[in-house]
Order: sequence, then C-alpha cells, then structure tokens
Amino acid sequence: MTHEEADPKGLVRESYRIEGITAGECRSIFMDWALSVKVDADHPAAIRVLLDHYGAGAPDHPMTATLRAGLTAPEAPRRRGGRIGRVGDQTPLGREI
Repeated sequence: MTHEEADPKGLVRESYRIEGITAGECRSIFMDWALSVKVDADHPAAIRVLLDHYGAGAPDHPMTATLRAGLTAPEAPRRRGGRIGRVGDQTPLGREI
C-alpha cells in the first residue's frame, strides 16, 4: 500500500503541513481520515504506512502521536456502576423489560 492509497483525501498529509496544529485537531482529522478509508481496508497497515512516510520526519508532531495511538487496541469495556449494573434493566414496577 502506498501513502497515497493510505490517505486518499490527503487529510494526514495536510495535517503535517499545518503550523501549530493541536492534538485535538489531529484527533478530529484522524476521525475524518478513518471515515474516508475504504471499509474493507487494513486500517492498521494504512496507519503504519502513514507513520513510516510522515511520522519518521516529524516524531514530535501531534499527528504522529495520534497515529501511534490509532495502532493501540481499545480497552475492553468495563461494567459501569449504578443500579442497572446491580439489578439489570427493569421497569419502575420491578418487572424485567
């Protein structure tokens, strides 16, 4: 995969050109990028291509950090506290839904 294929709209490329871009702006661009890549594409491979192409020359850039974070696995969902976590989904009369 080439970096042009990994970044079809050039969003990541442009993020590296924006002077003074913040981490929050990079996360927003990353979301736009993720939505623009083909559904069946290998997203981790595309991120690695982008890191190799752009991140190598800008290791301290916020987009480099964002791309690296995109390679980490999401945390496993955890049980949330509160009544629903203890007794389940019930109506106010105590009947199961």
